[in-house]
Amino acid sequence: MKTLGVIALALLICEGLNRRIPAQQNSSRLPPYPKSNIIRDVRWAPMETVIRKAKGGDNWPVTWARDGSLYSTYGDGWGFEPKLEEKLSLGLVRIDGSPTDFSGVNLRSPTIEQRGQGRNGRKSWGILSVDGVLCLWLGHNNLQGGESTLAWSEDHGGTWSTVDWKFEEFGLMGFVNFGRDYQGARDEFVYAYSHDGPNADSPADHFVLMRAHKDHLLKRDAWEFFVRRDANQQPVWSKRIDERGPVFEHPDSCLRSAITFNPGLNRYLWWQAIPQPPGHPDRGDTRFEGGFGIYDAPEPWGPWTTVEFVPAWDIGPGEHGDFPTKWMSEDGRTLHLIFSGDDCFCVRKAVLVTQ
Repeated sequence: MKTLGVIALALLICEGLNRRIPAQQNSSRLPPYPKSNIIRDVRWAPMETVIRKAKGGDNWPVTWARDGSLYSTYGDGWGFEPKLEEKLSLGLVRIDGSPTDFSGVNLRSPTIEQRGQGRNGRKSWGILSVDGVLCLWLGHNNLQGGESTLAWSEDHGGTWSTVDWKFEEFGLMGFVNFGRDYQGARDEFVYAYSHDGPNADSPADHFVLMRAHKDHLLKRDAWEFFVRRDANQQPVWSKRIDERGPVFEHPDSCLRSAITFNPGLNRYLWWQAIPQPPGHPDRGDTRFEGGFGIYDAPEPWGPWTTVEFVPAWDIGPGEHGDFPTKWMSEDGRTLHLIFSGDDCFCVRKAVLVTQ
């Protein structure tokens, strides 16, 4: 009788937990792909070693430019110290130095700076340097939290122009980054990705991948979309956007992310924030608490495996995380994550344990 009572109590507890936690929320807290057979573990430097600068701004996507500097954009902030007097929806910065001793400079670029708060201001979650040209995706292009368009600069961010087309279908676009000024790229194409949804603050069930030849990426008709992998694991592409297929699937959990190629390990690393659970007032806000997944693959189209899956990190992970190639060791095992935790430009060292 005593044993039956314990079993009954356990069933009641489980029933209560299931009643409080939706099934969809449970599934979003599980890794979507099997464990990597290349990278066994990630060992993070102690939380007290995290470097935080530029307090009050988020996003911070990065690229390694031809001049040797890292370039980044921030959202809803004042940039690095000395801070701007005016808060910008999108500002541009240059970062020089090592991951443990760097400085950030605010670059005043009237042709790219944006104003407006939150969904009402354009922002960027993806920046790329290729053949001396800086390119960035402008999100919130409709000033209502949706759409993306493409801007470029041929003078290291001094002046910018914007294409006359847009992707209404995608709200969170980024670029796959390689080495300095796109050195070490797998081919002549520029690869981009987005969660498959028009709004930047609404999770999707999967990510999509697209590409354009680097000499023509400013032309809308140059872009083609990943459809699927064939029987030989080779990508099938289509010029028709409505034929796009998922390149990464994780139901109700695809939102903010960044992909970088790690030449030392010959693997693509995809950092993905885990959205807040359904019912949260802002599911994309993981600045102060939350988690992320890191995934690896031999190609931009996969197949993807799980390096690390952390529903709750020991500190706020921010909405965006990048592993810049410039700050990787030659063997690819020592990395530095740039992330927007606590609304700052944050850097934390990571060591990958390989098989």
